[in-house]
Amino acid sequence: MRRISALLIVVAAVLTGCADGKHKVLLPVDGTTAGTTRVDLLVATTRMRSTEPGEMFSGERGHTMSFADIGVSIPPDSAREVGQVQWPKGSAANPATEFATVHANIVESAEAATLFRAAVKRQPSRRVLVFVHGYNTQFADAVYGFAQFVHDSGTPAVPVLFTWPSRAKLLAYGYDRESANFSRDALEGVLRALAANPDVKEVSVLAHSMGNWLTVEALRQMAIRKEGIPAKIRDVVLAAPDIDVDVFRRQIKVIGERRPNMTIFVSQDDKALEASRRVWQSSAQLGAIDPEKEPLKGDLAKLGLTVINLTDVKSTDSLAHGKFASSPEVVRFIGNRLASGTTIGSGGEGSGAASVGMLLTDVTSKAGQVAGAVITAPLAIVDPGSREALGDAIGQVVGKDPAE
Repeated sequence: MRRISALLIVVAAVLTGCADGKHKVLLPVDGTTAGTTRVDLLVATTRMRSTEPGEMFSGERGHTMSFADIGVSIPPDSAREVGQVQWPKGSAANPATEFATVHANIVESAEAATLFRAAVKRQPSRRVLVFVHGYNTQFADAVYGFAQFVHDSGTPAVPVLFTWPSRAKLLAYGYDRESANFSRDALEGVLRALAANPDVKEVSVLAHSMGNWLTVEALRQMAIRKEGIPAKIRDVVLAAPDIDVDVFRRQIKVIGERRPNMTIFVSQDDKALEASRRVWQSSAQLGAIDPEKEPLKGDLAKLGLTVINLTDVKSTDSLAHGKFASSPEVVRFIGNRLASGTTIGSGGEGSGAASVGMLLTDVTSKAGQVAGAVITAPLAIVDPGSREALGDAIGQVVGKDPAE
């Protein structure tokens, strides 16, 4: 355990260092720049309002639900690496080469509802995409990351960011976990409100890491209520879920058969989930299972869940925690399905485990459609240099049990 504690301190220092300088990025810049693109986000959050200029919301828990309307300017593709957030390097962003905030307004619930209705009416597909981030995430990280993948994907859906209180520190894992629990009722309320809008055709939910715990818990709560889960909530994508397998089995049992189509992205070499399992003494994390092994294989088939195994996919992510977003083919596949309204697990593979190879025929037939970058955000939460350092540190211990 001494080795694990030392690792956590090292990683905390790495992540704290990369978090510096992001507090003021939400200060709006003046003017417009040719060639840039604007992404407008509606934000629902359980975070506390911040008094710091350009931060908007802190990592502390708010007493009420808050809403924000934020516009993010994204530089031309010729001036950036697609799939990454180009963070401002100075005190003021340069929109020609960096992400910049165009407007950032905290709004009351009535105004948020009006803005949402208008956005849905402007969107021909009438679809909504809700993103629920993982732990260790600043408010600015969530906003810019979501804006990045909405832009890079071109996904025809109204983007709604649900962001919950995170102190953005590795050693605050327990605080973040309880903050996810703290936010269950709020996420349930947001999903119900979105589905209740008569102009909305369907709602898709994409969750990453600890955000999966929050999402599945919200669905479980909805399922046990008399009205159940709204039929408009059609697809739920669980990417690298940081959920104990035994707990997930119980959650799905309670949710029952009248649930959205659920697709789980797993990878057995996910170092972040392996570290989570060892540090927190879980039996196994859902995002790192081998879906071909019994009894899991049989359980998945009985439950009607689709699991896509990304273990054989090469990744530039040193932790392999955002691997599902590293393969252009898989990314396009998911994006095309979300954009078209087609069930992600459909197309002949059926329920149970599916390998990446089973998807490529479908994907390559739609190679010109680049809708799938909707799920590249987890890679942008920590910059590449910090992720590499973090991966090296975790790699020193994930191959050994704490007792060794």
